[in-house]
Amino acid sequence: MIPETKKEIITLDDGREITIETGKLAKQAHGSVVVRMGKTMLLCTVVSSYQKSNLDFFPLTVDYREKFAAAGRYPGGFMKREARPSNEEILTMRLVDRVLRPLFPKDYKFETQVMIQLMSYDDEVMPDALAGLAASAAIQLSDIPFEHPISEARVGRINGEFIINPSKKQLEESDIDMIIGASEDSVAMVEGEMDECSEEEMAEAIKFGHQAIIEQCKAQRRLAEKRGLKEIREYETEVEDETLKEKIFDKAFDTCYAIAKQGLGKKERSLRFSELKEEIKSEYTDEELEEKGSLISAYFGEAQKEAIRKLTLKENVRLDGRALNEVRPIWCEVNYLPSTHGSSIFTRGETQALATVTLGTSREANVVDNPTLQSEETFYLHYNFPPFCTGEAYPIRGTSRREVGHGNLAQRALEGMIPEDCPYTVRVVSEVLESNGSSSMATVCAGTMSLLDAGIQLKKPVSGIAMGLISDGEEHAVLSDILGDEDHLGDMDFKVTGTADGITACQMDIKIKGLSYDILVKALKQAREGRLHILEKLNETIDAPRKEPKEHAPKIVTRSIPAEFIGGLIGPGGKTIQELQKETETTIVVNEDEENERGIVEIMGTDQNGIEKVLQKIDALTFVPEKGNTYEVKVIKLLDFGAVVEYTEAPGNEVLLHISELAWERTENVTDVVQLGDILEVKYFGIDPRTKKEKVSRKALIPKPEHLKNKKSNKNQ
Repeated sequence: MIPETKKEIITLDDGREITIETGKLAKQAHGSVVVRMGKTMLLCTVVSSYQKSNLDFFPLTVDYREKFAAAGRYPGGFMKREARPSNEEILTMRLVDRVLRPLFPKDYKFETQVMIQLMSYDDEVMPDALAGLAASAAIQLSDIPFEHPISEARVGRINGEFIINPSKKQLEESDIDMIIGASEDSVAMVEGEMDECSEEEMAEAIKFGHQAIIEQCKAQRRLAEKRGLKEIREYETEVEDETLKEKIFDKAFDTCYAIAKQGLGKKERSLRFSELKEEIKSEYTDEELEEKGSLISAYFGEAQKEAIRKLTLKENVRLDGRALNEVRPIWCEVNYLPSTHGSSIFTRGETQALATVTLGTSREANVVDNPTLQSEETFYLHYNFPPFCTGEAYPIRGTSRREVGHGNLAQRALEGMIPEDCPYTVRVVSEVLESNGSSSMATVCAGTMSLLDAGIQLKKPVSGIAMGLISDGEEHAVLSDILGDEDHLGDMDFKVTGTADGITACQMDIKIKGLSYDILVKALKQAREGRLHILEKLNETIDAPRKEPKEHAPKIVTRSIPAEFIGGLIGPGGKTIQELQKETETTIVVNEDEENERGIVEIMGTDQNGIEKVLQKIDALTFVPEKGNTYEVKVIKLLDFGAVVEYTEAPGNEVLLHISELAWERTENVTDVVQLGDILEVKYFGIDPRTKKEKVSRKALIPKPEHLKNKKSNKNQ
């Protein structure tokens, strides 16, 4: 018996449709939907445990996986099975998690798992833009407590016109690529890259995406009503003690306010708050602490947060004493590491990033092989966030999702400024050595300087800044260059990167409802002021890229050759190219350009002489003399029947100069006319039809002696 399904259709402005369907698949999950656009289909399920966890945070897992079968492909490598998630899958998980997590009740501590799987893929539809819609729709169909539906949409802009969920091909023409996450009344998350757009243009793109999301949220409500609304599950809520809360606020608020007002450093400030907390807890017995210790800590945290927020709003005073738009002191240095191809240190307050650049050939490109994306990145950035950078010690379990996300943001900020004709594969690595406020933006700044130090001819330098917002509904304060504590207690955390001429990337998490676009634009413009201030500091340290890579860094020369010469350069079993690399101490990479029937040869080495030898070999290999032209040659071997000569402009390219073509007179011995090492000129006649070999002649360039002319004349008579 075919199960009964319920369906909702969302029609986009351009006529394309998104379908949300439930009732056919995964019915034992607490909520499940299939979202379809074109041939792209996502299955999303959600399950939440009925047994409360012992954790003091909400254990939510958002998992997004792309099945290779969805695109009719096999997984690469030896293991023909999907394994750990790719960076692209992790980035999609983060996009969905950031919008969903704040909408679960604060006291909901039940393990919850949202699983989104790409089951069918259409090259015209990018599935990551549908993942948020699928996740929210599955939750709406469950009994899990959740505030309201949300969705996500990608916004592109082609020739000044915004478009929702553009295809991969359309994105190549777009100067904006942003994913917006929102509910019907509020934008919650923005992430993307753009081609130096203005603050107003960015706000317009967000507004455009939000309009599409509103319709997607309404469709989720309609689908839930069609299926029949489930009664939201009851769960054991955390007991509030208003009397205790009032008592803690009375004891903590004013002192927290006073501590925050002193403008202390991170360590001293944390110590003072910690001492105050312990002082308050000391007034309670062990039995009282065992019963209400967690509530005391929670209420103290609320009092501390409220005191800091009020201080900022009422007196425009920040935790470290800065003005609202003031950026912390900055110092920078380049060429710090002597053996790297490029390096820099960027320090802003208590945040520090050390960036390195490594230059390589196309062989070092980062290969991306996913069901939805196959490409090679010739510019990529890796971000490392070790425990010591925040004064902590904990086990390192591989690259975290946070490191992947922050590295991706910095990469998107910089990649548009790498010139199209850059011959190198470029890898930037950011080592975060200290962190108290936006190490990802420090990475962008350090990355810019290290690229300039490596001799990469950036179109323009890029800087970045992290901004915050505190609002009580009536008053608001926009904070430039936020601290870690300000990130935690604020209502909006947004990171903006760009050149002097516009924004290149952004990432925003907005925690308050109904943020006006006027405030958003104001915050973006204040961010621009801070960004330009930081850019000045970068320019003071290094104001232009090095004219060429450092002496110990590799140089790359690219040469295009006809396809028929590729085999000769590589040699049987790669013997020729391997010997040439060993002899010249270079790395040679040959890529085929099948469309133009050419071979692209990359020669990389630190010794210019070695590179020149390779170029000479290529010139010799690809040298094709033209019939009727004159060439200079060198005698390299003497034979009884002629001399072997090589073209001086193509050493190694040899041809036989027959004894009969040395001179007009009969030549008994080759050495009567030429000696080993002689330089002379010959005329090229092409392929001799009699011998089927190339023919060159010395005598053709010498005037014929008169007596030979007369001899021929007499013979004719």
